[in-house]
Amino acid sequence: MVQTDATKCQSGDLHVPGFLDKGPEVCFKILSMDTRQQDKALKVALDAAKKGGAITLKYFRRLKFVSIKEGAGLVSEADKESEAVITKIIHKAYPTHQVLGEEAGYSGSDRAAELWVVDPLDGTTNYVHGFPFYCVSIGLEVNGVVEVGVVYAPLLKQIYTAIRGRGAFLNGKPIHVSGTDRIEDSLLATGFSYSRNEYLDQELRDFRLLAVKARGIRRAGSAALDMCMVASGVYDGFWERQLAPWDTAAGCLLVTEAGGVVTNFENDPFHFSMKSVLAANPNMHPLIQQTIQNK
Repeated sequence: MVQTDATKCQSGDLHVPGFLDKGPEVCFKILSMDTRQQDKALKVALDAAKKGGAITLKYFRRLKFVSIKEGAGLVSEADKESEAVITKIIHKAYPTHQVLGEEAGYSGSDRAAELWVVDPLDGTTNYVHGFPFYCVSIGLEVNGVVEVGVVYAPLLKQIYTAIRGRGAFLNGKPIHVSGTDRIEDSLLATGFSYSRNEYLDQELRDFRLLAVKARGIRRAGSAALDMCMVASGVYDGFWERQLAPWDTAAGCLLVTEAGGVVTNFENDPFHFSMKSVLAANPNMHPLIQQTIQNK
């Protein structure tokens, strides 16, 4: 359990109205997870991600049921079964924690300080068509701060991990964002919203403005894995509109722990509740952000 200290409200404290029925004036001074707690959470996240990934491997190119979620793309039995397995593992290890999954929504205590954010299969369209660029993404937020992130790409045999303050890793080896400092030397990545009628014109304008400057742009179809590619220095930057918390909860920690910068399009410090994300190395971030904003 994360250590907390009930105190009078001060600047920077967490104010929780009605927490434990003690009234609106209760605040908690948040003390970060210690390394032991972080290590346990990472172990649970890895176990859950691997077991969820095993489900996706079982169904890859063997799907029987695929349906369309309005405004959110495809969903398959692999998505649902993977999320069920992941959620069960988390709740068994942490009965008092809350889980937010893409398919089933919230489960567990709505008063928990700890929130696990789960995408059981990010890149479902890729997966349905047999394109191997997809992943399982799990992030643990504690009182507004992401402490642990795991992204597992089963068919690529890649496991990305990050713990707040302790770095980012790919298959156990440290990773870092690229050092590219000129946009003409950059390889960038982006994605497109499912709300095409509302956002496609803006997205194509952004794409064109950056395509004429960058060395190349990729649209691979998994935001969580795109952010991992930024963290590992493959991509120099990534931007996308209209994302959901499960798309970015783990990836944002991986990028920052790898030395990158993550904001929304308005350059505000990023939280996974935000709809737009811009993740890049420190040199490239302002160049991309200014291009998007100056359209």
